[in-house]
Amino acid sequence: MSPQTTGVTHRLVPSPAGRIHLVEQGTGPLVLLVHGFPESWYSWRHQLPVLAAAGYRAVAIDVRGYGRSAKPEDTAAYRMLDLVEDNAAVVHALGERSAVIVGHDWGSTIAANSALLRPDVFRAVGLLSVPYLPRGGPRPSEVFAQLGGDEEFYVSYFQEPGRAEAEIEPDVRGWLAGFYAALSADTMPAAGEPDPHFVSRGGTLRDRFPAGRRPGWLSEAELDVYAGEFERTGLTGALARYRNMDRDWEDLADFDGAPVTQPALFIGGSRDASTTWLADAIAAHPATLPGLRSSHLLDGCGHWIQQERPAEVNRQLTDWLASLPS
Repeated sequence: MSPQTTGVTHRLVPSPAGRIHLVEQGTGPLVLLVHGFPESWYSWRHQLPVLAAAGYRAVAIDVRGYGRSAKPEDTAAYRMLDLVEDNAAVVHALGERSAVIVGHDWGSTIAANSALLRPDVFRAVGLLSVPYLPRGGPRPSEVFAQLGGDEEFYVSYFQEPGRAEAEIEPDVRGWLAGFYAALSADTMPAAGEPDPHFVSRGGTLRDRFPAGRRPGWLSEAELDVYAGEFERTGLTGALARYRNMDRDWEDLADFDGAPVTQPALFIGGSRDASTTWLADAIAAHPATLPGLRSSHLLDGCGHWIQQERPAEVNRQLTDWLASLPS
């Protein structure tokens, strides 16, 4: 166990999916931390002790389908509505009535929708790497299919059950190392090199991963933690999130264009495709996140923001939390 994970409590709590695994540290107002793909609660290892020391009850979950949380067989069981209810169930199972929710990557989208759909539970929302983009426009699968020309966008590549698993699962550790490196500021491909978000026809994602390069924020021991979880569980539960985007679009039709009004935080990385491609969404935050109190773009930072730049993220996160009404 690394120093960042000492003093934490592991628990399983009931949810609509069955059980959700969480890691808890500290006492005080509840802050719920939601990870993205392909990660686990462990992506918050640098935040848990800092939040606890600042007087918060910090709880990081394994999202449904990941780690030690429940893994329903039905792909439709991973739709956004279900993940939102998992988050609300965690809050109630911990004996709390409300919480601040903070998410990264897919966790950012899950956090935003949790605040949107359950304002009775989530009183503030923090978004890392992925800005808030309200439901709207054409069906997502149609949008992604039009990207890339002769190449295939990674989200489209992930749609067919078993296809990405066949690439990843024979060498989970190597694939994860390459994926993390491809989106990290210190190891990502240089400008002009093939974009790792796209797949050549008949190729694989890992064809474009940086070879033999491990990002500075990721030790061999830390990579072992991630690899060990996915070697045990496989990737199907994690990939099911991508395979529900059209269902989410249908389920959230009544919330087309809806803003998230709770007090909000956004932190992005200047070298992250999630912020450069979605620059218009960030510019629209005054309308879509009218409660936005703090917004930061970390210069020279990639996608894995709370792991690449933990000290800066921790400072901005604790400053924002301290500004919230009790």
